[in-house]
Amino acid sequence: MRLSFWWKTAVLVLLLPFTTLAQAPKTYSSSDILLGLKKLNVLGSVLYIAAHPDDENTRLIAYLANGRLLETGYFSCTRGDGGQNLIGPELREQLGVIRTQELLAARRIDGGQQFFSRANDFGFSKTAEETFTIWDREQVLSDMVWVIRQRRPDVLITRFPPDARAGHGHHTASAMLAIDAFDAAGDPNRFPEQLKYVKAWQPKRLLWNTGSFFVKAGEDMSSYLKLDAGGYNPLLGQSYGEIAARSRSQHRSQGFGSAATRGEALEYFQPLKGEKAGNDLFEGVDMSWNRVKGGAAVAKLLEEVIQKYDPSKPEASVVGLLKVRNQLMVLAYSGANQKGQTSNDVFWAEEKAAAVNQLIYDALGLHLEATVQQATTASSDSVRLNTMAINRSSIPVQLESIVYKISGFRDNVAGIEETANTVLKNDIVRNGTYRFKAPITLAVSQPYWLREQGTIGMYKIPDVIDRRDWGLEVAAAKALSATGLDVIHSQEVVGEPENEPVAIASFHLKVNGEGIGYDMPIQYKRVDPALGELYRPLAVVPPVAVNIVGHAYVFAENKPKTVLVTLKAGRSNAKGTVALQVPTGWKAEPTSIPFDIKNKDEERTVEFWVQPTSSQQSTGQLRAVATMDGQAYSRGIQVINYSHIPTQTLFPEAVAPLVKLDLKRRKQDIGYLMGAGDDVPDALRQIGYNVTLLKPEDLTAERLRRYQAVVVGIRAYNTLDRLKYQQPALLQYVENGGNLVVQYTVSRGTVLPEIGPYPMKLSSDRVTVENAPVTFLKPQHALLNTPNKITSKDFEGWQQEQGLYYPSQWDTKYQTIISSHDPGEPAKESAILVADYGKGHYIYTGLSFFRELPAGVPGAYRLLTNMIELGDKK
Repeated sequence: MRLSFWWKTAVLVLLLPFTTLAQAPKTYSSSDILLGLKKLNVLGSVLYIAAHPDDENTRLIAYLANGRLLETGYFSCTRGDGGQNLIGPELREQLGVIRTQELLAARRIDGGQQFFSRANDFGFSKTAEETFTIWDREQVLSDMVWVIRQRRPDVLITRFPPDARAGHGHHTASAMLAIDAFDAAGDPNRFPEQLKYVKAWQPKRLLWNTGSFFVKAGEDMSSYLKLDAGGYNPLLGQSYGEIAARSRSQHRSQGFGSAATRGEALEYFQPLKGEKAGNDLFEGVDMSWNRVKGGAAVAKLLEEVIQKYDPSKPEASVVGLLKVRNQLMVLAYSGANQKGQTSNDVFWAEEKAAAVNQLIYDALGLHLEATVQQATTASSDSVRLNTMAINRSSIPVQLESIVYKISGFRDNVAGIEETANTVLKNDIVRNGTYRFKAPITLAVSQPYWLREQGTIGMYKIPDVIDRRDWGLEVAAAKALSATGLDVIHSQEVVGEPENEPVAIASFHLKVNGEGIGYDMPIQYKRVDPALGELYRPLAVVPPVAVNIVGHAYVFAENKPKTVLVTLKAGRSNAKGTVALQVPTGWKAEPTSIPFDIKNKDEERTVEFWVQPTSSQQSTGQLRAVATMDGQAYSRGIQVINYSHIPTQTLFPEAVAPLVKLDLKRRKQDIGYLMGAGDDVPDALRQIGYNVTLLKPEDLTAERLRRYQAVVVGIRAYNTLDRLKYQQPALLQYVENGGNLVVQYTVSRGTVLPEIGPYPMKLSSDRVTVENAPVTFLKPQHALLNTPNKITSKDFEGWQQEQGLYYPSQWDTKYQTIISSHDPGEPAKESAILVADYGKGHYIYTGLSFFRELPAGVPGAYRLLTNMIELGDKK
C-alpha cells in the first residue's frame, strides 16, 4: 500500500490509497470491522510463491489472512498467458489480462494481496532448465526480491518442490527462485539498485507447502510441520474451506470451479531455508506491537478500542481509532529520524495507519465516489465528474475539499482543487459535479507490462518510462516535457498486478476535527436494467483507434480479398486518413481512405482490397495506420468483458498475418461445433469453406447430413454437457460416410467416458517444442497426400507448442500418422489418430490448430484442410 502525507492548516493528513479498480463499493459489516480491529494487533507477514494463477493454495491464504490475521500475499511468477481459455477465444496476452483479474478477484475474497514478476508464461515446460533458457532468471529473481523487500514477509512458502516432482518446469523454477530469493533479499549486495526505494530484508524461514499429491503413497507425514486450515471463522460466518472455494472458483477461464470443504483440513510443510520451526510456521517471530519501537502505546490504545467495540454502533469506535491513527502517524512520519527506529518499525506503522484509515471509513459508514458518464476519454479531453459523499454516522465529518488529479503525480501536479467546506450530516448525500480536464498527462491505458515489445519469456518494463512515448499527441507531449514529469522510474511498478487508475479524486475531510484524506479512483458508472449499478475503469484511448477485422488473411489464390478496417473515434471531430501497409510481394488498394467522424465513440468501417502479387507461398504482416494532424496511430481497441472481473480495455497493434498458401481443397460446406471458444471457424472461412456454427441441438442425423465434414472445437467434450446425449448422432454421421475431426480434449472432466468410436485414453502428454522434428509414420496415407502433399516444412514456424493432450493409449483400430517428441523423451505417436468407422472417418488431433491458424502458420492450414478433405463425401 502506498502512503503519502500532506499538510493543510497545520493538520497532518494521511491519504488512504485507492483499492481495487472498477469494483462496486464494498461495504463492511460490524463483524468485518471487528475482524479488522483484531488484525491491527497482529504484526506478521507471509508471502506464498508459485508460478501461475490458480497454483496458489486458496484455503491456506484464507486461513492465514483471516484466521491468523497476517498480511498475506501471493507472488505468481507469471500471469498465466500461455494457458488455454475455457470461457472465450482470448489467448496469450489477452488471456494473461483475464487471469490477472481472476487472481485479483480471488484475493478480494480470501483476503490476500497479489504480486507478479515480469516472466511470461510461454506455455508448458517440462524442466526448470528449459524454463530458465527462456525466462531471464536474474530478472525474475530481482522481481521476487523486490516484492520481499517491499512487503517484508516473516515467512516464505512455496507451493512446489524445487525438483521434478513439481510436474512443470515453471513450477520447479518458482521454488528454485524462492530459495535464491530467501538469501538475496537480505543481502544488500544483491540488486543494490533497489535500495534507493526499499531496505534489504531477511525472512525468518522458507517452507514448502507439500501434500499427498507430492509424496509417495503410504509415506509417513507425521514428522512434517502441520496446521489445520479448515477451521470456522464466526465473524465471517464461513470456514476457510468455504472461503477458498469461492476464491478458487474465480479462475473461470481455467474451469476451476470448486466445491466448499468443511471440517479439519491439514496442511503440511517441509523446511527449505532459514530457522527450522518445531510447532508453528511463525515460531520465533514476535507478531505483537513489541516488535516496533514505541509500539506499546499503540497496543494499549487498540486494546481499549477492541474492548469497547459495540457491533450495533461501530461509529463509537471512531474517536479511539483517531487516537490510534495519531500515534501511528508519529511513528511513521518521524520515526525514521528517531534513534533506534528501524525501517521495519516505519513499515508496520504505515501499514497499520492505512488499515486504521479504512476502519474509520467503514465505521462511519462513509461512501465517497467520483464517477463519469463515459467509459473512455482521450488526451486533452474534458470530462464531467459526478461526486458523491455521505456520512452515515453521528460523528462530525466535514468535507473540506476534493482534489482531482492524474495518478502517479506527486502532490497536486496536474490537479484541480474544488473547495467544499461542507458538513456531511448524518445520512444526507452531498452531490457535486465538476468539469475536469487534464490536457497533458493522459497516456493511453495499456497495461504497463504490454506497452513495449518483450520476448517470448519476459515482459519488458523499461528502466525509465517516458510518458511522451505512448499515446500522447505531439503538443501534449511537449507540454508534459515542460513540467519535468515526462519520465518516471519504473522500479516501483514491478510486482504490481495492474495499472493505477487514470485519475483520482482525493477527498479531504475532517473527522471529529482531525484531518484525514481518501483517494478514490475516478470510474465510469452506469445502471444496467438487468444487473443494476455497474462500475468500470475509466480508460484513456487514442484520438482514433484502428482495428483490422479478422485475425489472419490467407490466400489460396492470387485473387484479391476485402480487408475491413474499423476506425473508432476517441474524441469528437476525428478527421484524417487511414492506409494499409503491406510487405513486398503484396499490394493494397486504395492507397489511403479519408475519414471524418463527428462524434466520440462513433465507428466507421472502410474497405481495402489486398492481394498477393506472387504465386509463391509466403507470409508477411498487414498493418493499418491512421493519420491525424500529422501523427500516426496504429493501435486498435479491444474490450474484454466478463461478469466475474472488471471490464478490461487493451490496445493491440493493428496488424494481421498475411499468408499466401499453396493449398487445394474440394469440399465446401463444413459444420463447426464450438467448444471452449476459438477462432478456427474464421480461419477456415479464409481458405474458402462455408462454415456453419452448430449448436448441440443441431447434432441430428437429418441436419448433419448436409455437411461434408464436421469439426469439433477445442474442449467441447469438457464443456458441452449435451454431448453425452448427442454423441450417438455424431458417430452415426461418421458411420454414414461423414468426416469428423475432433480437436483436443482435456483428460480430466470429460462429459462421457469415450469420445471416439473406439476406446482411447486421454492424457496430459504433449510436445512443447513447437518446431520439434516430425516423422511420418504412414507417409502414403491419404491424410498426408490428398489434396495437399504434407512435408516437414509444414511443421515449421509453429507457435508455443506443437500439440497437447495426446492420448496415451488407443485401440488398434486407430491409425497413427505422425510422430514427434520433446528432447530426451520417447516418441509420441498420437498427435493424429484416424479411424475408419462405417463409411466415414473419425479423426482425433491434439495439434494446436487453435493457436496456429490465427497466427497464420501455413502448414497448419494445409494439414487441417487434408483432415477435413479425408474421404469421398463431396
